[in-house]
Amino acid sequence: MSARTSAGESNYEYVTARVRSRRAKLFDEDDYRKLLRMGTGEIARFMEESDYEAELNALGSRHSGVDLIENALHRNLANHFDDLLRFADGALYDYIARYLRQFDAWNTKTVLRGLYSDADREAVEVDLIRAGEFSDDRIDRLLSAGSIEEVVTLLEDTRFGDPLADAYDEYEERSLLVPLENAVDRAFYEGLVDGLPNEPDRATQQYVDFLESEIDFRNVRNALRLSRSGTDMDPAAYYIAGGRLFEESEIRSLVGNTDELVARLRESPYGDELEPLPAVGLSGVRVRAREDARGRERPGDRAGQGGRPRRRNDRGRTGDPMTDRPKPAGTQPLSMGEP
Repeated sequence: MSARTSAGESNYEYVTARVRSRRAKLFDEDDYRKLLRMGTGEIARFMEESDYEAELNALGSRHSGVDLIENALHRNLANHFDDLLRFADGALYDYIARYLRQFDAWNTKTVLRGLYSDADREAVEVDLIRAGEFSDDRIDRLLSAGSIEEVVTLLEDTRFGDPLADAYDEYEERSLLVPLENAVDRAFYEGLVDGLPNEPDRATQQYVDFLESEIDFRNVRNALRLSRSGTDMDPAAYYIAGGRLFEESEIRSLVGNTDELVARLRESPYGDELEPLPAVGLSGVRVRAREDARGRERPGDRAGQGGRPRRRNDRGRTGDPMTDRPKPAGTQPLSMGEP
């Protein structure tokens, strides 16, 4: 992320036009049908004929296979976000920048999990997305850290510093990453809405509504996961302030009563976004959260779902235990999850 303070008026129309232009270059449904029939080498060649050509050529001598594809996707994403910040002026620059700090949270938790699971540097580095506020130098120093305590020290001058320092004693006492992950998540989410105008204009109000919805979805997910996990974790420890749907005092009773939680969701502004899902418990509903609207998974949907260390998968990469394999309820507290 290019760090700067942008003066002047926000240029929403211009930035929106540039984003729509780039969105038109994304793979469409027919492209994905083709990709499903390809191996990794064919996928890389297919991507090389698209907007990803520069990244694939730059990385082709250092990576191959799936790692080449993922690194190219991550670098392309970071380049687009840098361009987005370069286009933006005024308060719009700050609004985009604060949302992109989700990648700082993602990278921090990925490094912590790599150290916790004794993953090698390469396995951790390939999962990083250099699109946040952290400089390449800081990320390289995090990757070189020899311990979780060193990571906490390296981040003491960032927004995650104090929360991580406060959570470190609990991490040492319990030997679980949950307190540290939750500290990172809270620092990110609560920083999203901090300092926003009390009487925003129409464009800014849409941004505020979006961020508040993000926090509501995270609180709902945390409540559902805690309800299913069977753990005795205090639900209030997973609550994120800044949403519209819940108060902290309500979380404890809702975690213990899934039907009541679902009923509360149906009566909320998100009620129309619930749809039947018979294959899943939780009263047969799911929340079609913003992933459907955005058309992609947020970074933390891989990184922040489990308190256990990320295990090595068949490719030698670090993987998330909740997505890589089933886990019996109650065996491990869940982290608050994704930035």
